[in-house]
Amino acid sequence: MPEIEGIYTIWLRETKRFIRYRSRILTSVVTPLLWLLIFGTGLGSAVRFGGNLPGGYQAFIYPGIIGQTILFTAIFSGVSVIIDRQYGFLKEILVAPITRPSIIFGKAIGISTAAVIQGIILLLLSFVVGVHMTPIIFLASFLLMIPISVGLAGVGLLIASFTDSMEGFNLIMSFVVLPMFLLSGALFPVTGLPTLLQGAVYLDPLTYGVDALRQIILGYGAIPLYISVTVILIFAAIMVFISALMFNKREQELM
Repeated sequence: MPEIEGIYTIWLRETKRFIRYRSRILTSVVTPLLWLLIFGTGLGSAVRFGGNLPGGYQAFIYPGIIGQTILFTAIFSGVSVIIDRQYGFLKEILVAPITRPSIIFGKAIGISTAAVIQGIILLLLSFVVGVHMTPIIFLASFLLMIPISVGLAGVGLLIASFTDSMEGFNLIMSFVVLPMFLLSGALFPVTGLPTLLQGAVYLDPLTYGVDALRQIILGYGAIPLYISVTVILIFAAIMVFISALMFNKREQELM
């Protein structure tokens, strides 16, 4: 089928683009480890949180740092749409016998593949923070990272769909990525917060992804797991749908 073949081709291109940049893979692993080792140790000694968890505060923020890695990779990779548009490659894709929603879906799963690969690497490094990783925990975490990365990839593609320049994309990203990360509960418990801040935390879709990962990996969480998984799945479906809709509308305007 042309649609499936087209989606596969776009996915393969996005995946190869990620794998060929080895420095990007190295940076995506080193940066989270620095967060865990430096930030986790420094702040952990001050707040004394997570004493009941093996690994203490470093173990507590470990799922959050995985979420951070997926967030940064998935959203920032949306810039590939702008690059393809500037270099004319997007026009070649648009004349192919494949629908525009399929183009976005192929890019979304390609971007999410790159994000999941980085998440897997961090799962394999769980021993660094004293977290015990079993095959079941690894598999469950892997499956959960897929819809999280797809949803966040949809956010990046949505923004890239109506942004014409790298500068504009990066500017918008700075107003999206940091609030999503800081409000996700990656660095602190989401319970016991002021009402206004708690409301913002629960509006952040990454909150449910981080909390679900924390429950799977550490057995500790503030939101029922089935609620978090449901929100994540709905978020992924909505973001891919909206990004495909906006991409189709935008490209029609430019033609």
